[in-house]
Amino acid sequence: MNETMPAIFIGHGNPMNALADNGYTRAWRSIGEAIPKPQAVLCISAHWYIPALAVTAMERPRTIHDFGGFPRELFEFQYPAPGSAELAERVNELLGGKVAMEAGQWGLDHGTWSVLCHVFPEADIPIVQLSIDETKPAAWHYDTAKSLAPLRNEGVLVIGSGNLVHNLHAYAWGDQSREPFDWALRFEQKARELMLSGDHAPLIGYESMGKDAHLSAPTPDHYLPLLYILALQADEDEVSFPVEGFDGGSISMTTVMVR
Repeated sequence: MNETMPAIFIGHGNPMNALADNGYTRAWRSIGEAIPKPQAVLCISAHWYIPALAVTAMERPRTIHDFGGFPRELFEFQYPAPGSAELAERVNELLGGKVAMEAGQWGLDHGTWSVLCHVFPEADIPIVQLSIDETKPAAWHYDTAKSLAPLRNEGVLVIGSGNLVHNLHAYAWGDQSREPFDWALRFEQKARELMLSGDHAPLIGYESMGKDAHLSAPTPDHYLPLLYILALQADEDEVSFPVEGFDGGSISMTTVMVR
C-alpha cells in the first residue's frame, strides 16, 4: 500500500534558479529528501496556460525553454525525466475522460523543470504536466482538482508551480533583494492566515479580496496552481510553508505544503 503523498505548491520564480545554488534551491532539494519518493509526479505549471484541458502523454517529454533573454547555458539545460502514459490516462479517467492527450507539441516547461531539477536531481521520476484551462474560472479549477485526490494514495506527488504573488510590472529587474511591497506582504499574510484556518472560499474568490489581491495576482496563471493544491487538502492534513521569501519585491517564493 502506498504512503499518502503530500501535495505541494512551489513558488518557482526566476528560471535561472535551475542553475543556482541559493536558499530557495537548497530548500527545494531538502523537500525532495524529506518526502517519500513518489512513483510519479503530476505538475500543474503556470506556464502551460491554454484554452484547453490537456496532459502530456509522451514517453520522453522534451525540456521546453519557454523564455527569452537568458544566458545560453540556461537554454542548453536539459531535464530528461521520463513521461508516463499510464499517469496521463489515470488523470483523464479521474477527470471524466475530457482531457486531451498531448503526445507531441508540449513537454516540461520551466515552471516544472527549473524546480524539479533540484527536488529530484536524478531526473528518474516520471513527470506528467496538466494544463491550466484559461477559459475556466477559479472555482472550476478548484473543483476539478478535487477529482485528483485519489492520486495522493497512488504514489503520485501533485505539484503546483506558480507564485502566490506575481507582478512583473512592479518587479525590480536587476535587484532581486528589493524589499517586498506592502501590498504584497499584506496579501501573502492574509492568504497564509486563510490557508492555516482551512478557509479556502476567499482564496478561490481572490479577485474579490481587494486592491492587494489585484496587485499581487494581476493575471490568474501563476495563482491558479495554488488552488489545485489547496483542493487536495484532506481534513487531517496540516498546511506548512517550508520555503519563504520574496524576489525583486513583487514575486513571492513561498512554498505551501499540504500533508
